[in-house]
Amino acid sequence: MAPPSSSTTVRAVAKSYDVAVIGGGILGLATARALQRQRPGLKLALLEKEPALASHQTGHNSGVLHSGVYYTPGSLKAELCRRGKEQMEAFAAEHEIPHRKLGKLIVALDESELGRLSDLETRATANAVPDLRVLDGPEIHEIEPEAIGIRALHVPHTGVIDYVAVSDALAREVRAADGEVLLGREVERAVSTSRGVVLQTREDQVRAAAVVACAGLQSDRFARRSGIAADTKIIPFRGDYYTVGGASAALVRGLVYPVPDPRFPFLGVHFTRKVDDTVVAGPNAVLSLARESYRRLAFDPRDAVEAVAFRGVWRFALRYGRIAVGELARDVWKRAFLADMRRYVPAVSGEDITFGPSGIRAQAMTSGGALVDDFVFAGGDRMLHVLNAPSPGATSSLAIGETIAAKALADLLDPAG
Repeated sequence: MAPPSSSTTVRAVAKSYDVAVIGGGILGLATARALQRQRPGLKLALLEKEPALASHQTGHNSGVLHSGVYYTPGSLKAELCRRGKEQMEAFAAEHEIPHRKLGKLIVALDESELGRLSDLETRATANAVPDLRVLDGPEIHEIEPEAIGIRALHVPHTGVIDYVAVSDALAREVRAADGEVLLGREVERAVSTSRGVVLQTREDQVRAAAVVACAGLQSDRFARRSGIAADTKIIPFRGDYYTVGGASAALVRGLVYPVPDPRFPFLGVHFTRKVDDTVVAGPNAVLSLARESYRRLAFDPRDAVEAVAFRGVWRFALRYGRIAVGELARDVWKRAFLADMRRYVPAVSGEDITFGPSGIRAQAMTSGGALVDDFVFAGGDRMLHVLNAPSPGATSSLAIGETIAAKALADLLDPAG
């Protein structure tokens, strides 16, 4: 007799839980920890498809611990960043996780950027970012001797941290509270039943009274497979960095950033001295044709077709075509990337820069081509899907996790009536 097809295979039923969290990035882990803290004794499992935690966005970002300069005063993003940064620093100290306050300079190169720099100072002051200073040309050199500009905003408490180490420590806390962290357990879909939610993995079924999905780069696909209609789509943007080595590495003490232009969706090339003292410059931002491959020019047929077929991508390209060409040029030509670096630190040598790490950002986009810059949640029967957690997600992760956990407990386990 032929074996049954995968669609009819009866899978063994594994354990049952009060809550299952899907996704072993920093947000899923922070949410799992917060659920346990807000509801002690909760029977919880976290499922991650990869053999290791923090394998995607969390493990491929720049490691910056943001201070909250950029966000609209009074907004949820501003509050979560402020609170999240404080919590992250306390968590890192408790678990002896490397982190450093190196400070950031946001540099105006010419008079056309001074108005935006002033607006940024006003916004940061309203967000209670501590110890801000506006520096004129010569004062810039006191902080970053090799940087140039006519004025800069100094944010001394911006830091860097190892978010993979944070993720590992969060997992230890989840396990210490009797939660289970199940690696290599890819959830194909979630199915609501009268008795809860059944998670179909390749090996078995996992049952839970409620499910919280923090699926990152796969969040829209997982929601659709689980019967959740989503108005937004995840479009992956790859950011490539150059590693600055040799004598040029000593040219940057902390973080050197451009003044953001609100007309454009990307920040532009900037310098970061990481927690291990590696100096990187970048990232650019280009449409990725593979959601989870970090090789340069990686291509996945399914990912590529799905992105290119989405009309929002074409509308985005029409709106930001010129800047997209510039981002692509930096991706292809080292000389173009180096030219952008030298706008802020002229002494960087082309011989000292090598192609470095890459990251892929799960960017939610509407069919109209707009980048979604706010939280997006989608609910279903006993399920909560996090479809977008905007920057600075890693900095704010502990505070975001608390917010998601409270929402999940109220909506899924303690519904009105």
